[in-house]
Amino acid sequence: MSGAVIRLAIVDDEALVRGGLRAILAVEPDLEIVGEAADGDEVPALVASTRPDVVLMDVRMPRIDGLRATETLLRAGADAPRVLVLTTFESDDYVYEALRIGASGFVLKRAQPEELARAIRVVAHDDVLLYPVAVRRLAALRGPAPAAERLSARLSGREQEVLRLVAQGLSNAEIAARLFLALETVKSHVAAILVKLGVRDRTQAVVAAYESGFIRPGAE
Repeated sequence: MSGAVIRLAIVDDEALVRGGLRAILAVEPDLEIVGEAADGDEVPALVASTRPDVVLMDVRMPRIDGLRATETLLRAGADAPRVLVLTTFESDDYVYEALRIGASGFVLKRAQPEELARAIRVVAHDDVLLYPVAVRRLAALRGPAPAAERLSARLSGREQEVLRLVAQGLSNAEIAARLFLALETVKSHVAAILVKLGVRDRTQAVVAAYESGFIRPGAE
């Protein structure tokens, strides 16, 4: 994200929900709503015309759901905006699948305004894992992939330490303090982890760690 203001697009099939989100977020000086869509099939054009930093994406929509829309959107690679999934139930299978295919986090539709704003900022800046306990719980429900490859062979010992702390929800600054490293060194380790795992942000790195069995829920 380049500027101080986070550009947002809202995608939800219910006009009432979109209006409520717009009203809640309009009071935040660092958040700017640049566009809206009512279904997943409208997302590519919306993103191309408004260039948001974060897309608030409803999971369940009538024509193209949030999963397919997210997958299509993230094919743009590094230029794609981050996706924050809007969901009614955090235990929904759709939520974990959205994280697995590339969403950077999720937030409940019943979240308090300050919690929603914080989630957007966390996802935009990617300095800490959003809701690590919930991600761990979702991973426990899903379990490791049947033929998942362990990650230890791809990461150095220090990178493995950093990834475990990322999964616990520690920020780069907190990891630096815990491991007695410079902040820039931690940032370099996180960047190397993303490259080696072939993922775009911390959320996908943590999901990959759980799915591979490198990190097991309850044994972090």
